[in-house]
Amino acid sequence: MFHRFRTVLIVLCTLALVACGDGVVKRVSEPAASLQQLTVQANGDWTVALRLQNYSSMPMSFDDVALALTIGDTEAGPLSAKPGISIGGVSADVINVNFKPSPAARLVIADALASNRTLAYSLKGTVSATPQEKKQRTFDINSRSTLNQAPGLPGVLR
Repeated sequence: MFHRFRTVLIVLCTLALVACGDGVVKRVSEPAASLQQLTVQANGDWTVALRLQNYSSMPMSFDDVALALTIGDTEAGPLSAKPGISIGGVSADVINVNFKPSPAARLVIADALASNRTLAYSLKGTVSATPQEKKQRTFDINSRSTLNQAPGLPGVLR
């Protein structure tokens, strides 16, 4: 009899706790930024497809991006944008940014494209985003990855 009473009591307490919450946990996690594609234009400038990843459980509006782009060991310059886009929870979106690289970075990219080799890059800086129904926050970004030549697409690294 005591065992049955204890089981019923545990079930009732569990149901009471479940009824207290709405079941949706809203978490703000640091977003990430990476290069999805880099395209060299005829004039030597680049179009950078910047991937913004929202790891939060709620939508965030991405307001400002201020990153220093380094290609190999060469500083390419500041990559800045004001995307003004909303990205859903645990989702990503891509923005295109026109970029004027440093002369040294142009040479590094030209060499990598000519020799068809992998090229390391890093992004360091900040991304400002506003989580849904909250105030704007600035997140530090420090990421590294690599780019490879896209087959059949001259002047494109992915």
